[in-house]
Amino acid sequence: MSLWKSQAFTVSHADGGAFESEGLRPFFEYRQLGIGEATNSAYGAHVIRAVPGMESPGTWHSHDLDFQLVYVTRGWVVFEYEGQGEHVLRVGSCVLQPPQIVHREFRHSDDLELIEITAPATFTTQEEDAR
Repeated sequence: MSLWKSQAFTVSHADGGAFESEGLRPFFEYRQLGIGEATNSAYGAHVIRAVPGMESPGTWHSHDLDFQLVYVTRGWVVFEYEGQGEHVLRVGSCVLQPPQIVHREFRHSDDLELIEITAPATFTTQEEDAR
């Protein structure tokens, strides 16, 4: 594998990728885009889609990471952020979630699909007290 500034060239196609249920939340499925492997885990990117019929319990939590961006490509999702209130994200909506912001996802459409980009690729998540 050739590396440029610790990164490898990678391409990911929807028809070649599989969604897996092993991820942070059981009500979502995840399709890795190969960014973690190409950047030695400095960055991560995946497509997340809802598992139809499964709902989020709305657990408050935070992530120990440096960067987290969410872009909705299908459906809708409702996030609530400490000090920022509720936000309905629809197709084309994008949110930058600052490091360690306390938040929760508590409603989404069955057809929700979004792209999440993080730095680093792997990070810890802490449950937080209800706000």
